[in-house]
Amino acid sequence: MTQYGFHASHEQYPPGELLEALRAAEAAGFEAGMCSDHFAPWSSRQGESGYAWSWLGAALEATSLPLGVVTAPGQRYHPAVVAQAAATLAAMYPGRFWAALGSGQALNESITGDKWPRKESRDRRLRECVDVIRALFAGETVTHDGLVRVEAARLWTRPENPPPLLAAAVTPDTAASGAEWADGLITVNQPDDAHRRTLTAYRDAGGRGQAVLQAHLSWAPGREEAVAMAHDQWREVILGSEAGWELARPEHFEEVGRFVTPDDVLPYVHVSADLGEHADWLNGQAEAGFDRIMLHQVGGDQTAFARTFGEHVLPRLTG
Repeated sequence: MTQYGFHASHEQYPPGELLEALRAAEAAGFEAGMCSDHFAPWSSRQGESGYAWSWLGAALEATSLPLGVVTAPGQRYHPAVVAQAAATLAAMYPGRFWAALGSGQALNESITGDKWPRKESRDRRLRECVDVIRALFAGETVTHDGLVRVEAARLWTRPENPPPLLAAAVTPDTAASGAEWADGLITVNQPDDAHRRTLTAYRDAGGRGQAVLQAHLSWAPGREEAVAMAHDQWREVILGSEAGWELARPEHFEEVGRFVTPDDVLPYVHVSADLGEHADWLNGQAEAGFDRIMLHQVGGDQTAFARTFGEHVLPRLTG
């Protein structure tokens, strides 16, 4: 059966508000949670960016849900630091924590002042980071000299079972390359169900483990309000990877976002005032082969969303 979870968007909401919403989601019947890991929001209208790893510790303690994070080792985070953070959470909360690893975005990673590498270099760097993290999970003392450098690193606190490492992928090519090392896949819904092709590429390349979909949606009592909410909060995020991974400041995204219309956003966010339509759409994603679907309400009151979908949508989801 497909599990349905709540996505906590740190770039949009204060961490305390997200923790309250996660608790409400658990009480409403959601079975899992996850969060983003931003240093900056996509726009000043969003206006937040709490530290994901601090929040994860609080969220794991405050709920009994399995929780994950999408993060990018290699520039903002040294891979040994990611390994230590993940190992500590997995040791404290066995079987409940996972991390999805991606090559990152300039918006969050360029704050170090280091050169922002080309995509090919970022992909190679990510694979080096994965190897370093797995070796540290295995108890090895790691020295590595490549696109990342590690000197005699060892994890002194390790969980009995290391946390799963998922590949974060938007395109089929990235998903296929991630199949070589990942314990699962996470992707996001895209126009024309392109996320299904990403999942197919992962499986065809031998990818194992759970397939997770971060499902962007917008619900409000009226459709006009739901459309306006999606346009206000998510128009900068729909920029393609050629731009979206390269822009370094929220104001850069806002400048480009001035030309994005509400109709442009609709293929990227499932917008409806009809809770039954949301349930039908989510059931379709489960039928496509996604084992866990993490619902992200892109705007509005997150606690009210969790309670409303818990009461009216989750019971309609067949998995």
